[in-house]
Amino acid sequence: MLPAAPSLTDPPAGNPIAESLAWVQGVALGTIATTIAVIAVAVVGLLMLSGRLDLRRAVIVVAGCFLLFGAGRIAAGLTGLVGAAQSPMAVPNTAPLPQGPLSPPPTIYDPYAGASVPTVR
Repeated sequence: MLPAAPSLTDPPAGNPIAESLAWVQGVALGTIATTIAVIAVAVVGLLMLSGRLDLRRAVIVVAGCFLLFGAGRIAAGLTGLVGAAQSPMAVPNTAPLPQGPLSPPPTIYDPYAGASVPTVR
């Protein structure tokens, strides 16, 4: 028996707005956008080498590429900072301290301490 085909009047299975935003993100950060950004940075570099573009405009183009492709990480970092600021204070470590005599501090061992001094035989 064949499975029933969904009707055209049935609502879509997923959220169409989320799917369209995912498509826009894929286009904005996909291979084509990366290629265009690489070409833009290369053209800016060539224009700077020939003296036709000032440094301020070049920095704006490169910073725009960084902001476009790093927007996800920037947003995650900012939301992480906000989440950390709203979280309650951490409970201090209440592990018991070791009992008994304390061991002396470890001696500093340097295997190369005498390597530059010639030995007399």
